[in-house]
Amino acid sequence: MPGGRLTHQDRQHIAAGLVEELGYAEIARQLGRPTSTISREVARNGGPDGYRADQAHQATGRRARRRKQAPTQELPAAVEIYGRDPDATRGFVEQFAALMVQTGLPRMAARVLACLVTTDSGALTAAELVQHLWVSPASVSKAIGYLEGLSLVRRERDPRRRERYIIDDDVWLRTWMTSSRTNAMWADAAEQGAAIYGAGTPAGARLNHMGQFFARLGEDMAGGPTEAAIDDSRTVLAALVHAGEALTVDQLAIALGWPPNRVTNALHDAERRPDITDPVALQRAEPDAYTFTARPDRLTTRQREALRACPAAE
Repeated sequence: MPGGRLTHQDRQHIAAGLVEELGYAEIARQLGRPTSTISREVARNGGPDGYRADQAHQATGRRARRRKQAPTQELPAAVEIYGRDPDATRGFVEQFAALMVQTGLPRMAARVLACLVTTDSGALTAAELVQHLWVSPASVSKAIGYLEGLSLVRRERDPRRRERYIIDDDVWLRTWMTSSRTNAMWADAAEQGAAIYGAGTPAGARLNHMGQFFARLGEDMAGGPTEAAIDDSRTVLAALVHAGEALTVDQLAIALGWPPNRVTNALHDAERRPDITDPVALQRAEPDAYTFTARPDRLTTRQREALRACPAAE
């Protein structure tokens, strides 16, 4: 009945609603239940794509039996001190975990991470995680190993020599920087591929576009190039325009009075970020020499053909 525990018939109605792609709010309205009840039910039983009424009903029975055998401790001190609603906090943890699953995180790893994030101490032992999540120690261990690989959690020993799993306040910054480095790796690989296939070929052009995209994304995540770095890239382009011929890194370094690594960094930024040097772009004349060219995307095919057809000035 509405307000009580979900029945097998209720769960069959939820499963049918998910098949029809109804929203949680609509399913809840039809059953006369709060939307949070439906979202929690689906989140803890496989998510929208994996929800099965029979399996959900059986799993709920198993969880109820485990709770009677070994009651969980949902942070009673925190509930008492902060006046939190235990049902609301449990529901949020499950919804939060379901959101992370949708982004690609394995379900158990998502549940463990959600549990750690919403714990005031930011640290729990394996036994505490087993109690909170009603899962086996092996499941917790596997999830922690996965999260450690992403640098999202770390381990330490408490005074009683128990191993605790901790989530730090700067974990999101580390994750952000890891993503930035990953994007830079994608950019480097794509640039190498563009050089191998040839920038003028369809595959090479696609790889070149891919490299520029990930380079821009990675640099934006890392804060982007500094004004000084942008200025160096433009100075190098100005030197090539003034010289009117291809120059090597050593030649540019001597002419500009810069260390070679400064020239290399400026050329690297100019290659990765053609918007810095717009409307011209850096071009490799030889493996070790550079020149410049007009950005191809600045002119249409018709405009380029018309320019080539223009008579030379006398």
